[in-house]
Amino acid sequence: MLRLTTFATLLVLGLCADETISGYADTETSYRLTEIDGERITFSATISFPEAGRVSGRAPCNTYSATQTAPYPWFEMGRTVATRAACPDLDKEQEYLNLLRQMTVSEVSGGVLILSNDDGRQMVFQAEG
Repeated sequence: MLRLTTFATLLVLGLCADETISGYADTETSYRLTEIDGERITFSATISFPEAGRVSGRAPCNTYSATQTAPYPWFEMGRTVATRAACPDLDKEQEYLNLLRQMTVSEVSGGVLILSNDDGRQMVFQAEG
């Protein structure tokens, strides 16, 4: 009986919906960064959640990807992998990726994505077309 109960529990858990942010954000949508800490940004950066546990996007110079397995609304980026092209906004890219890794809470509402942390930092993204 214990085996049957354990099997049934594992089966139900396996059928649960994605509990990461990709289960709440549109997996087909890319979100463009519009502001950091209430200030409009002057560079281009995006983020998307193409599948459970994955984050990807475009920083000012390079594309990046990482894992993100914390349950919504929590946000915790794992090791980030990025291409290695140089451009004039490389310092902005480093700032963007460093700040992204500091975010701990996510909120998706309509076409708006907000990432924030306990230090009061906030990144606001808008869904692209």
